[in-house]
Amino acid sequence: MLVAVAVAGLVTGVAGLSIAVAAHRRVGQVAEECAGGLRRQLQLASGTVDERALRDLAIVHYDALKEMSGHRSFSLALLNASGDGVVISSINGRTETRTYAKVVRGGHPLEGLSPEEGQALRAARLGKGPVVTMDDPLPDFGGTSAHA
Repeated sequence: MLVAVAVAGLVTGVAGLSIAVAAHRRVGQVAEECAGGLRRQLQLASGTVDERALRDLAIVHYDALKEMSGHRSFSLALLNASGDGVVISSINGRTETRTYAKVVRGGHPLEGLSPEEGQALRAARLGKGPVVTMDDPLPDFGGTSAHA
């Protein structure tokens, strides 16, 4: 009985340590992302950046249609230092291509975004471009849905 309690305690301790290590790593990632965002905002505040110039971009290639493979469709986010810009998406099929443009103000879209468009916008805002994938872990700013 005492051995079983000791083994259970050991297993619990190892599990707790594993969770702590994973949490520590994630905190480090979040801290680095925040530091990068602050550095970018300080550049803007110091006047060393032309806020109107496009500076943040990211592109996500993907298969939008089942009959097409090869990641021929894409979403491209282009933003200035104030977070104003556009997300452009091109959905490519065998016989037609559709192109969409959605306005972004202050880092937030004025209309709803697809998951791929949201990923491109998040990557651009974080300075993670130019090329990202849907598998790249990026935080959700809570602003990828439409708002007025």
